[in-house]
Amino acid sequence: MIGLLVFLGLIAVIVLAGVGIYNTLVTFRNRYKNGYSQIDVQLKRRYDLIPNLVETAKGYLKHERETLEAVVKARNQAVQANQTAAGNPGDSAAMKGLLGAETELSGVLGRFLALVEGYPDLKANQTMLQLMEELSSTENKIGFARQAYNDAVMEYNIAREKFPNFLIANSFGFDAAALFEITASEEKKPVKVSF
Repeated sequence: MIGLLVFLGLIAVIVLAGVGIYNTLVTFRNRYKNGYSQIDVQLKRRYDLIPNLVETAKGYLKHERETLEAVVKARNQAVQANQTAAGNPGDSAAMKGLLGAETELSGVLGRFLALVEGYPDLKANQTMLQLMEELSSTENKIGFARQAYNDAVMEYNIAREKFPNFLIANSFGFDAAALFEITASEEKKPVKVSF
């Protein structure tokens, strides 16, 4: 009889530990998903600013239609990639697609901003100055949100890899989450916004 009670007690302890591990993994997963939603808000803000920048510059950059179209195209691709990543934050394929689209957008924006430098009237335009200030502020917010997301992903990934957590993680589909890391060297440089 005592042996049966000890056995049942041991089973209860194991079940409670498993429930605790499961709940911890859910908490960490929700933290990184929330972290991505903060990135998502800032990316959407940036995506909304870009058409305004292009529209403001159109009158001045009449001969630079190709660059303006490239900015709009890169922005649209980044929006699409962000929507995919937002549907499943932490998915390595979705994050890779987003990083590629963001790298392309940053490159095109860099070329656009270099063109703007050559037009003193455009640089002095009050609307353009305000948009550029907002873009610069948004870039900083994206950086902070990316850091918070990556911290949450790291905490989640560490928790799911520990013993005995990985037994629960593998049994219940707690897959590793992907970081939002910059791999291209030109993307690591901040977007230069100066007038």
